[in-house]
Amino acid sequence: MTVLTMAGALNAALRDALTDDDKVVVFGEDVGTLGGVFRVTDGLTRDFGEDRCFDTPLAESGIVGFAVGMAMSGFKPVVEMQFDAFAYPAFEQIVSHVAKLRNRTRGSLSAPMVIRIPYAGGIGGVEHHCDSSEAYYAHTPGLKVISPSTVADAYSMLRDAIADPDPVIFLEPKRLYFSKDDIDPVRTEPIGTAVVRRPGTDVTLLAYGPSVSVAVQAAEFAAQDGRDVEVVDLRSINPFDEETVAQSVRKTGRCVVVQEAQGFAGVGAEIASRIQERCFHYLHAPVLRVSGLDIPYPAPKLEHFHLPSPDRVLDAIDRLQWNDTPVPAKAVSA
Repeated sequence: MTVLTMAGALNAALRDALTDDDKVVVFGEDVGTLGGVFRVTDGLTRDFGEDRCFDTPLAESGIVGFAVGMAMSGFKPVVEMQFDAFAYPAFEQIVSHVAKLRNRTRGSLSAPMVIRIPYAGGIGGVEHHCDSSEAYYAHTPGLKVISPSTVADAYSMLRDAIADPDPVIFLEPKRLYFSKDDIDPVRTEPIGTAVVRRPGTDVTLLAYGPSVSVAVQAAEFAAQDGRDVEVVDLRSINPFDEETVAQSVRKTGRCVVVQEAQGFAGVGAEIASRIQERCFHYLHAPVLRVSGLDIPYPAPKLEHFHLPSPDRVLDAIDRLQWNDTPVPAKAVSA
């Protein structure tokens, strides 16, 4: 077993992909000589050369547009958007071309590319550095949208994303880059598969990316009060593993969705809708959401008020219907 950080696992995944397939190329702002802002690409230019891992101008739209052309020409580009909100200048390229290429050409061309995006908060960063924009991408047909929460998944899911014949938005939780685990780089569950991180019988917590650890902490605290909480790591936002989620919610009868992004029209809202369509007659209480506030990302000293915490998750669990007591009106959304 080897001790790896999440950043190290991502680096190992890129190294193995570059070694296994000479069509894989890695590029973006400062990914070459510097090794990336978070050192995810550290040493790749040195070991594979400037034609396999290289720096680009500070122009995200150009980076993604260049990647589309390379993908159409048989390469497998892996591009890095330095921070989540920095990807917005490339959004038109992603929505209009990356996501639609296979459909537009009736399958004669595809875009086998990965767009790596460090996202979410928890690092004391400012706006443009801590956005959670997963709902924009998940709303776009033609894109897979995934986010790891563990070191092992970081390696495996990036390898799967690079091997995928279609475009993948790979969201990397910045706060987890330097989390550590004793692992050998192995393949875990494939894209589109959710995983139960903690089994339970009383309530289901659904989370992905940086919110999984928050959900697990809340579940451990809830256990001290005698509540057996199941935590499901979605891993893949789109495609969505509806079966695993429905199975868990039908078992527990209660559900809370946890996300860092703002609550209104977020991924959590879509998940809650699907649960209530599939599991309505099993529910003992409305599906609640714990999310970031519906505001632009706040200043660093205020982010702890904005982000979901174990206490906010526990508060939502307490507001579910227990022992046939009525649910307070304010519990409709968290």
